[in-house]
Amino acid sequence: MEKTATRTETLPVKYAICNETFGEMPLDQALQIARQAGYTGWEVAPFMLTDDVTQFTADQRAAYRDAVAVAGLEIIGLHWLLAKTEGFHLTTLDEAVRRKTSDYFCELARLCRDLGGDVMVLGSPQQRNFPPSQTEEQAMDAAADCLRAVVPTLNECGVRIAIEPLGRGEGNFLNTAAAGRDLMNRIDSPQVGLHLDVKAMSDEPTPVPQIIRDNADVMMHFHANDPNLLGPGMGDVDFRPIFEAVKEVGYVGWTSVEVFDYSLGAEAIARQSMANMIAAQS
Repeated sequence: MEKTATRTETLPVKYAICNETFGEMPLDQALQIARQAGYTGWEVAPFMLTDDVTQFTADQRAAYRDAVAVAGLEIIGLHWLLAKTEGFHLTTLDEAVRRKTSDYFCELARLCRDLGGDVMVLGSPQQRNFPPSQTEEQAMDAAADCLRAVVPTLNECGVRIAIEPLGRGEGNFLNTAAAGRDLMNRIDSPQVGLHLDVKAMSDEPTPVPQIIRDNADVMMHFHANDPNLLGPGMGDVDFRPIFEAVKEVGYVGWTSVEVFDYSLGAEAIARQSMANMIAAQS
């Protein structure tokens, strides 16, 4: 009789790494380092591809996607959606700017689909923080309005948006997983869920493993990193209970390494992060 999998069984972990880790390194070299370190997923910051998404042609998209595939990886999706852009904002009360931002998210959804990915991580704190003249409730309503307009394109493209709570050091909007869920619920679409990031969760009073358990039902994506801006296991955070919680809830999505301090060099970051993640689960 075939055995039925349970939520507590060992599930294969899918490891990815973010492309900005490799800076200006040639793509083929970066992909080779990532693959040799054991990663099979490639997470893309759009600004690493082009200064203008609308001018990034179908041929360029196909060539990039194929280069990643030939190296033995797959593009899982996008993050840093609004980084290094101008004129976009998620929580603004200016309806014209919100519509422009919605349209841009739709462009990114089409880019994500064309690259073969299916998830877009919505962080980008500078384009979502709200001023003292605006209330948090107004910011929530504005963000929900902006993202609702993107849902039809998400459905059309088969792409999801994973809302990313960020710590208080990043800004004043969506500082907790609970706030992320609030926004997600206001949009009320299966194409919109929650992204959980260890660095961000470490700013909450609730222990990281408990946040994972509390939000397992809507957890679309997961970033492994440390509050010290380096990779998993390269700081004070103990990843053993974190990976135990990830396993316990039956999460089968990608575990993606995202760092912000590149001083150790891309190859060292990739290899050490992978070694630490494997060790934390042994």
